[in-house]
Amino acid sequence: MPVQPDRIEVIAPNLKRRLSGVTATIARLVPVQARLIGIAATGPGLPADLPHLPLWRLPFLPRDRWRVWHARRNTEMLLGIALRHLLRRRLKLLFTSASQRRHTGYTRWLIGRMDALVATSRRTASYLERPAEVILHGIDTDTFRPGDRAEVRARLGLPEAVLVGCYGRIRAQKGTDVFVHAMMRLLPERPGVAAVVMGRAVGEHQAFLDGLRREVEAAGLGQRILFRPEVTVDRMPDWYRALDLYVAPQRWEGFGLTPLEAMACGVPVVATRVGAFEELVSADTGRLVPPGDLAAMVAEVAALLDDAALCGRMAEAARARTLKGFRIEDEAAALVALYRRLLA
Repeated sequence: MPVQPDRIEVIAPNLKRRLSGVTATIARLVPVQARLIGIAATGPGLPADLPHLPLWRLPFLPRDRWRVWHARRNTEMLLGIALRHLLRRRLKLLFTSASQRRHTGYTRWLIGRMDALVATSRRTASYLERPAEVILHGIDTDTFRPGDRAEVRARLGLPEAVLVGCYGRIRAQKGTDVFVHAMMRLLPERPGVAAVVMGRAVGEHQAFLDGLRREVEAAGLGQRILFRPEVTVDRMPDWYRALDLYVAPQRWEGFGLTPLEAMACGVPVVATRVGAFEELVSADTGRLVPPGDLAAMVAEVAALLDDAALCGRMAEAARARTLKGFRIEDEAAALVALYRRLLA
């Protein structure tokens, strides 16, 4: 959906054609932000209905006002610097960082030329060498909401059991093996429990997935630890609604939205202490364990599986927590407030 330059106060560049977490963030945030401020995305790989400014128009932006250039990648910071300093466009440069590692010298040079910084978690902010405003991601709590668990399971072809899920890309970094091995320890003693691994393994990670499948079959658990293919984003809420417990076993994560999505659907969470999980999952909504610690994962999941009343209380608290501070409207409003400060 093209937007005329004279209506644009903020530009959100996306300089990567392939779908990524950053692209998904822009696609879900910009429509919400557009209710509050004149904003347009630019670049390839974005939904056609998103407010959009073609890349070729950037060098010809009118100089009648300041605009915010909201970059989320190095390439986007560099383009913003070039537009402002070489082509003399009137841009305030903003960068959002989700990285949780020491930045290279080149990235630090780019960051040093920004007018303001956003970090997606307190841990991310600790890796920046300049002050940053921490703005946690939010989700669409109208789309991700509780539903009729039995009806959803019947529709998805899932068993009527206590159901534990782990969703997302399947690879060692995501800890899928920790989840599968935990379920292999827990399920033999709990005949009323089943597990679902849902996601996609690409390239060299296919062998990793194939190995996990073989282990499950060898253990005689092929009918109780189910592997399902990745589904489109619009179908994800039902897969959370089907669960009694969600597990986020990542060894490393930039932010990680899946615990929030599960919590919004009224599902308690056991997650590792990576990404923003420590800021998302509280003691009344789930449990946290060290990354890669199989024994700790088994112990915490077992404690919740064996206490249905506790799981029920956590389910209610999880939904309430997302509504209180993790709605996508909250994230959009915080960013728009920062844009307005930059433009003032």
